[in-house]
Amino acid sequence: MAAAEEDPAVFTSTALPSDPRLMATVTNAYLGTRVYRDILHVNGVYNGAVGDTHRADIPSPVSVRMMAPSMDVLAETFTLNTRTGTFIHVLQSTDYTAMHQLYAHHSLVHLMAFSITIRRSAHTTHPITIHLQTPFVLKSQDLDLNQGPDFQGAHYVYGQTLVPEVEGGPRPTVHMLWTPVPQALILHEEEQERSWEFLTAVAESKEDVKRSYSQGLDLIAAGSLHPSHAHAWSMLWRGCCIDLDGPLPLRQALYGCLYYLLSAIPPQGNPGFLFHGISPGGLSNGSQGEDYWGHVFWDQDTWMFPNILLFYPEAARAILEYRIRMLGGALRNAQEQGYQGAKFPWESAATGREVCPEEIYGAQEIHVTGDVLMAFEQYYYTTQDQKLFREDGGWNLVGAVAQYWCSRMVWSQEEQCYHIKGVMPPDEYHHQVDNSVYTNVVAQQSLNFAADVARDFFIPVPEEWVDCAKKIKVPFDEERKYHPEYDGYSPGELVKQADVVLLGFPLLHPMSSEVRRNDLEMYEPVTELDGPAMTWSMFAVGWLELKEVQRAQSQLNKCFSNITEPFKIWVENSDGTGAVNFLTGMGGFLQAVLFGYTGFRITRSSLRFSPALPDDINKLNVTGISYLGNKLEFTITREEIRIKVTTSPRDPLASPLEAVLEESGQRFLLHEGQSVSFPTVTGWIQK
Repeated sequence: MAAAEEDPAVFTSTALPSDPRLMATVTNAYLGTRVYRDILHVNGVYNGAVGDTHRADIPSPVSVRMMAPSMDVLAETFTLNTRTGTFIHVLQSTDYTAMHQLYAHHSLVHLMAFSITIRRSAHTTHPITIHLQTPFVLKSQDLDLNQGPDFQGAHYVYGQTLVPEVEGGPRPTVHMLWTPVPQALILHEEEQERSWEFLTAVAESKEDVKRSYSQGLDLIAAGSLHPSHAHAWSMLWRGCCIDLDGPLPLRQALYGCLYYLLSAIPPQGNPGFLFHGISPGGLSNGSQGEDYWGHVFWDQDTWMFPNILLFYPEAARAILEYRIRMLGGALRNAQEQGYQGAKFPWESAATGREVCPEEIYGAQEIHVTGDVLMAFEQYYYTTQDQKLFREDGGWNLVGAVAQYWCSRMVWSQEEQCYHIKGVMPPDEYHHQVDNSVYTNVVAQQSLNFAADVARDFFIPVPEEWVDCAKKIKVPFDEERKYHPEYDGYSPGELVKQADVVLLGFPLLHPMSSEVRRNDLEMYEPVTELDGPAMTWSMFAVGWLELKEVQRAQSQLNKCFSNITEPFKIWVENSDGTGAVNFLTGMGGFLQAVLFGYTGFRITRSSLRFSPALPDDINKLNVTGISYLGNKLEFTITREEIRIKVTTSPRDPLASPLEAVLEESGQRFLLHEGQSVSFPTVTGWIQK
């Protein structure tokens, strides 16, 4: 049992990974870097035209490493503490302990900081010197940098990005203030212990950067800069956690995935924060030629978003607001391809225009438009936030997507149904195919959702939406009882990644258990083993749905070959190629637990549950599930489900929730602060 006592949320090693791309990342919603990397990135600040646009590299003053002056170090450790969002490097010798803490402040997102503390051992009296190694150079290939006057002891630099994404597009200016870093720190003989604090502030105006830096200095003076950051993380974990009584590697993987995903979301209680989406490798990556240049894909909406939504709907809303702000670009994309409505780009950056460097994806991988709308649908059913749709631009986006799908379909006289031709499905090994089943179903779902919202708002539903949704072709093999991936797909053809299996989840396309099983069995053996990391999570969800828990677990276990040591950084492909800090894979893995083990499904009228736990997991505890303004805690064992409402809406008119069991029809009213429990069966939560 000794291993169980190890904290699954703290990753410690005596050595760093040999590949610097696999270093821990420290990011918040606005700033991000990899530990010991000489550059940092700013949310939404890109440089370069169209397919060349990438996250602008900004020289990083926090890239500092402690070095001991002589060979007197007995021990050295490197730790990522996901509970406090802090990277810690410790040097230990007979004479002293030196500790370096680095973090991107979670709630004061314009600040990154590090501190160094030296404490002498009882028997020593001589001065102690720690050298600081930094690759910091004031130059950038992406910004026209200028030095300004010092401010409150900090150096000041500012610069505008060089090339806009599209002609006349934004060219933001970045302003940075930082505490100068000396070559060495000395603990004098009369001092027992001393800490030095180093602050970096980044913003897009001179006023904002000065205000942020001054705020940081005030917190340092009060001794509360790092405590306020750690407190923000502790509040974040209090509102959302997945833990289980099970294998340590699984618990560590869950904490790692949650840490990297939560690092990327806007801080709580800051609704005005302008969020620019989440790229597959997060803010720490995305320089030119790396991690898809920091562009935003369906990875955000399909793979990361559902986890964020169930825990932090306010952050989920910020992701949708990014898509709403990009609507102008999406309208232009559709127009340029000869269609109506809005076509979201395969790769998005600062304008919503297509910035994929290879034309084929932007032209053919059109399912992304439906994926964006699926996120809006999940959000609407989970929150009933009508304001987003009525007042904040959501309805315009929904209507424009419906219009796009109608214009993208052609009527087949022969088959008497609508076709969508010439597409690339999620399985990118195939292109220029007709009637990709995933694309057609996601289009159908977009149209049905648009019609539902229109009815809720008493807006007349265009006849065309209903007709196209009803009559679109959904390829199905009546003989073999499975969904072919597209017209003309031959069983046994190699598939790059999860595609048809996504019909069952997250699309919730109606089908019998027999068809669901056939889809899983048809595609599991022909899916690329070294393909993208999120694939096997979706096979796991499918098998869990059919209550084949061991088969599900064997799929989920494949994901562990994408997790690197010691900081649990994911790689896109298990052979180490592709993006690093691959949040997409982490998002899929979290969904396998959050929607797989629990059986959670977001529907128009309820949050369904139908748990299935593998043999090596005795108990699952999920804290902070958000549903219709309530916060819920679920504790699930093989025998029992316990549900507790920890917070309910302050609105006196809000209806309370109830749990309903499917087979018996039993109902349990859910009151704030009280727990209800019942046998582990299928049921749902509703108003």
